[in-house]
Amino acid sequence: MEHNLLAEILRAEQRIRPYILKTPLIPSLPIGQMGGATVYLKMESEQYTNSFKARGAMNKVLSLTNEERTHGIVTASTGNHAQGTARACSLTGCPCTIFLPEHAEPSKVEAIQQYPAELVFHGRDPLATELYARRMAAERGQTWISPYNDPQIIGGQGTIALELMQQLNGLDDVLVTVGGGGLIGGIATYLKSVAPDTRIIGCQPEQAPDMYRCIQAGEIIEIEQHDTLSDGSAGGVEPGSLTFPVCRDLVDDYILVSEEEIKSAMRLMVETHHKIIEGAAAVSLAAFLRNRDRFRSRTVVIIICGGNIATRKLLSVLKE
Repeated sequence: MEHNLLAEILRAEQRIRPYILKTPLIPSLPIGQMGGATVYLKMESEQYTNSFKARGAMNKVLSLTNEERTHGIVTASTGNHAQGTARACSLTGCPCTIFLPEHAEPSKVEAIQQYPAELVFHGRDPLATELYARRMAAERGQTWISPYNDPQIIGGQGTIALELMQQLNGLDDVLVTVGGGGLIGGIATYLKSVAPDTRIIGCQPEQAPDMYRCIQAGEIIEIEQHDTLSDGSAGGVEPGSLTFPVCRDLVDDYILVSEEEIKSAMRLMVETHHKIIEGAAAVSLAAFLRNRDRFRSRTVVIIICGGNIATRKLLSVLKE
């Protein structure tokens, strides 16, 4: 499994490099000083579509045959994967249908509408939306693109780790927000192959700790859904997901954070770096701050996975 994904990451690097940005890795003196660590922020919020999701989606669409692209693709997303997929389809001339939950963030919906994609709203839970979209893809004879449960998606996200190794000599810990596991799966697969002593820390909101609970249970289980500011990482883990064994075997530990800690991390990024980040991106920063003592004197990379947040939600967080 890991070997196949590693090969896919290396293919993805060659395939998508003309279409993505090498995102900045910025040292954070103020955040590092809070924990007595050397901290770097990998700013995927500066990627095309303001999210790491542009990588995996681009890799998947480019890996399709001409015939598959002509028939079109179907996907489901709360927003960031949808934007990444819509962009990839726009660049390759591939018809695209995107299913979203009925409560999808309006600002993310508007961003998707910049691209020539058909939008369909169905269901309130992201996993329910996803399962419905898969059925529709099968009925239409179109290619289904999972937000995370796909080797090309995982491979695309894994190119972040390849960049990290080019940008930094020696890292001890990498903190990554976990939703379905595509991001951390790709990063862990590459880093454990080239720097096996690097600790991979999965970060999740207490309100939506799906992957962590599945790992604890030793199998993929259904978790009751609660609202979280980290809407980009919310939603269950699909039965039979490729990411589950990768997270089980390669992720060293998990840290859960509260909604208040997520808000504090979002405010901290505005105050210290003048950067707007979304809730999911703040989860990894909040996890570092919650457990800062365990990172003392270590070199830590915090993956800032995205910057897509509604203005009204951002203002609400900043006002508190």
